[in-house]
Amino acid sequence: MVLNRLHLINFKSIATATCTFSPKVNCFIGLNGMGKTNVLDALHYLSFTKSHLSITDALAVRRGEESAVLDASYLSDHGDERHLLLQIRPGARKILKRNRKEYGKLSEHIGAFPLVIVSPQDYQLILGGSDERRRFLDRQLSQQDSVYMAALTQYHKVLEQRNTLLKNQQASSSVLDILDLQLEQVSPILYEKRCQFVELFIPLFQQYYTEISGGRESVRLAYASTLEATEGHIAELLREVRERDRILGHTSVGLHKDDLQMLLDDELIRRVGSEGQNKTFLISLKFAQYTLLSETNPERPILLLDDIFDKLDAERVGRIIRLVGGRDFGQIFITDTNREHLDELVHGWGTDYQLFEVSDGEIQQIPH
Repeated sequence: MVLNRLHLINFKSIATATCTFSPKVNCFIGLNGMGKTNVLDALHYLSFTKSHLSITDALAVRRGEESAVLDASYLSDHGDERHLLLQIRPGARKILKRNRKEYGKLSEHIGAFPLVIVSPQDYQLILGGSDERRRFLDRQLSQQDSVYMAALTQYHKVLEQRNTLLKNQQASSSVLDILDLQLEQVSPILYEKRCQFVELFIPLFQQYYTEISGGRESVRLAYASTLEATEGHIAELLREVRERDRILGHTSVGLHKDDLQMLLDDELIRRVGSEGQNKTFLISLKFAQYTLLSETNPERPILLLDDIFDKLDAERVGRIIRLVGGRDFGQIFITDTNREHLDELVHGWGTDYQLFEVSDGEIQQIPH
């Protein structure tokens, strides 16, 4: 899939902007705080109907304005044109139209315009808690598998009901029994699909890490799940911990507590990794995510690279550039603070790229 044109109105710091893009490489240059990342976040909004930066919709609308509009024209890998119009209105339901027809549910849109982003905010995958890594698994699987997304929605709906009852000390045990059985019914679907994904994902991740690092370090991933010890009988475990959960006021075990352990030389990378190793690990995760999504989605994803070259030595930067410039990657959007740096990066990619300068929310195309 290729994004041909983007028109923004009142999105974050951008009052109005219209950009026409290269089908291969698009670079945004500007000082920090000038709005480069806002452009990439607009693309994330169009694919997922929400910000990559975990901000509220109110902060996505330019100060003093009532709504923001994101208008985009795409060309699918099958040759048909697709139009998206997203209106963000703080305090009201977002409106998303595809080819002028409004979606009944925003969830129906997920996966139709696949996208992978690598940004400084993604460091929480490595340095943050297990909830960040579960979200990584859930986002990837939801983009490529509608059955998984439906099961995940059902799981969280039941979990929310159970947590609400646990806060009520007079809650009926028989109702909790029913909810525990419902969690037991849906949990194996999520568990099996996560296991299948991780099994396919690990070799790709390790291959990318080896290529970017030059084979200097050994890395691996390990999926740790509650269901490993219960053999799928999660309802029994939930009954065992019910009294503790009543005291805590929430459900303390289940697939919402699973983790994807990230290891460097058999140690948790968040404890032993350098800045360069952490960034290499993160980029390898996202490139593996991109490859697997390309294999499972009828459309090739768009790749967003937000300030990814900082903290990396020249050798690793060079290997990354060679990777993303190859045939395995489609349309790419890159941000950086240095024009000379980007000129150097795109030099080996021929003339199929566009340069844009971003300053105080204004976007200007730069001839090259």
